[in-house]
Amino acid sequence: MFSDCVSGTLGSKKYKMSKKTKEKYSDFGLGSRASSGTFRTLNKDGSFNIRKTHLPFFERVNFFHSLITMSWLKFLGIIVLFYFLINLIFASLYLLIGVEHLAGIIAETTFDKFLEAFFFSSQTITTLGYGRISPVGTLANIVAAIESMMGLLGFALATGLLYGRFSKPSAKIIYSKLAVIGPYRDINAFMFRVINPRKNQLLEVEVNVNLSIKRENSDLRDFYSLDLERAKVVFFASTWTIVHPINPESPLYHFTEKTMHEKDVEFIILIRAFDESFSQTVYSRSSYKADEIKWGEKFAYIIQQETNGTSVNVGRINETEDAILNEHN
Repeated sequence: MFSDCVSGTLGSKKYKMSKKTKEKYSDFGLGSRASSGTFRTLNKDGSFNIRKTHLPFFERVNFFHSLITMSWLKFLGIIVLFYFLINLIFASLYLLIGVEHLAGIIAETTFDKFLEAFFFSSQTITTLGYGRISPVGTLANIVAAIESMMGLLGFALATGLLYGRFSKPSAKIIYSKLAVIGPYRDINAFMFRVINPRKNQLLEVEVNVNLSIKRENSDLRDFYSLDLERAKVVFFASTWTIVHPINPESPLYHFTEKTMHEKDVEFIILIRAFDESFSQTVYSRSSYKADEIKWGEKFAYIIQQETNGTSVNVGRINETEDAILNEHN
């Protein structure tokens, strides 16, 4: 194993942080107890693996946030289901009142009468009204009036949700599936790669990389903010390999591959950028665990200069090459 051959050079000394340095880096907002254990604190999609319990129902339910953030397939499914159920309820009401209060119904069987009432409901809720069927009597008109009002409010709400989903700024940054520990100048470094796949321009891009480590003989965790070779770029038009140099000041200085698994390390990533299309600041999050880090490798070069510009092969973002690690003095 590669970790065996580097254990003598990287693991000969035990890394210790001064109390002052530890206090500087340990407050990450997750809490050492809240993040104890070996689970992933931050999922790959940027969501936190934290569950809140014993909350009142209305305190933990946020329909707007759920409808804005869920997938398009689930969102459209909920809209269609809600539309069907509302029409089903009002069609049942019309049938309960009596189809004789709906002028223009020509069906004879109960099922066909229900279908005509259902389609009349769909015309009423959309305020479309073809005209062949119309309510007769006070009760039927009251139900139709209530349904048309619900239709106006419902479609206004659906329109707002659709606009919110389309206009919601988001940074669709692609992260390399794996990070690497590879040679960097005369030392080694922790590295991962990101690409902006869209044509929108991200400006003033900043990245924060934080390290979560289990304490010795404990399930509690400490958090450290890692120094980067470059923490900010003005433009993000191509690809960016984010590098944390593993120098004597790094918490990873004497770590081996085995140590990383024993400490259950987690690298928590936060990227912040200004999106020119939305004129707003957008954020992106991800993380890497110990089993998602390749030792003794480096990322392959994926930028190609062409006569009419620069080409970035996004399909090779995860491609790596073998590399020999530098030894610590």
